[in-house]
Amino acid sequence: MFDIFLSHSYLDKEEVWGLYFDLKRKGYNVYVDWIVDPHLDRSNVTKESAQLVKTRMKNSKSLLLAVSYNASVSKWMPWELGFVDGNTDKCAIVPVSEGDVNRASFKGVEYLALYPFVTKDSLLGTENLIIVESPSTYVSMYDWIKSNAKPTFKSRSIF
Repeated sequence: MFDIFLSHSYLDKEEVWGLYFDLKRKGYNVYVDWIVDPHLDRSNVTKESAQLVKTRMKNSKSLLLAVSYNASVSKWMPWELGFVDGNTDKCAIVPVSEGDVNRASFKGVEYLALYPFVTKDSLLGTENLIIVESPSTYVSMYDWIKSNAKPTFKSRSIF
């Protein structure tokens, strides 16, 4: 069982690699296709390989969508987001671009603004990650992933 299915564009491999290890360091079990299943061939998608990815998504408690400028060309990310959202209702956006990717930058993919996003808890000055639903509601990522029910978001001004 994976805590996180990390949906991403392979063009962001370096950023995803760093995010993967940061999440692992924080104690999360993370699925990234080319790390966990290096035998999958992106240039030759089969029913079997698609089924394996579906199984990995079903066996994940949540999905983090690694949003970047490259993500807009991914054919797989929208499918992965819809699949996991329909099964877990635990999907969040995590920006991985060096530039500022924010809700205003979702032109053409406005549906992404429906999802909470991941950020560091800067008010506590820690490396803890939080899931932000709005400027005044959040939950720790640990509680969000580990809870069987949708957690109650805490209120505080975080911006």
